[in-house]
Amino acid sequence: MPEWLSGSFQPSEPLSVDLMVFRVSLALLLGFVVAGVYVLGLGRRKNDTPSLTTTLVLLSVLIALVTLVIGNSVARAFGLVGALSIVRFRTVVEDTRDTSFVIFAVVVGMAAGAGHALLAAVSIPIVTVAVLVMRLFSMPALEAVAASNLTIRLGLGHDPEKLLAGTFGTYLDQSTLVAAATARQGAAIELTYRVHLKKTAATIPFITDLNRLEGVQGVELKQG
Repeated sequence: MPEWLSGSFQPSEPLSVDLMVFRVSLALLLGFVVAGVYVLGLGRRKNDTPSLTTTLVLLSVLIALVTLVIGNSVARAFGLVGALSIVRFRTVVEDTRDTSFVIFAVVVGMAAGAGHALLAAVSIPIVTVAVLVMRLFSMPALEAVAASNLTIRLGLGHDPEKLLAGTFGTYLDQSTLVAAATARQGAAIELTYRVHLKKTAATIPFITDLNRLEGVQGVELKQG
């Protein structure tokens, strides 16, 4: 085995407790900074939950810990890859910008764990500026494309276009069918529309009028 490779399988020198505490604490601090940049850059959205900001903080700390465990050992790196490969996430990410912040938290945590505090300190302001600049450019587009997801459950034997046309025309500027599926073991169909409510339209009367239509078994409107 080459000398450069065999050296990677040798146990690395243990770090002092003070240094480990410093790096993990730094990762925690930087995780809060990443979460702050996320909120500052994307703002508060209607469907936001605190789960992603919490994930960014914890992910920074966990990645720092993983980096400390691996050290310079290639064997540990392969071992951790095998152990962590059993983890599966099935959460759908609706905004791809959220994914970029998850990667940001991973990189910051890795930098803190590897002892590259200066790299993290330099990169965070640069990323913050990039996020703020892109937010300024994207705000008009986001306001113009504001839409909602409307899910309607219909009993079989009803024509959705004829049944919903009148109510849609009263309350909506635009509607697009994006998904269709069966429900209740084939006894009903579930239709999902991407809709734009008129500025003068109210949400509750819209849902109430839809629910009164013959054949409609359920209505759900998710904004954002």
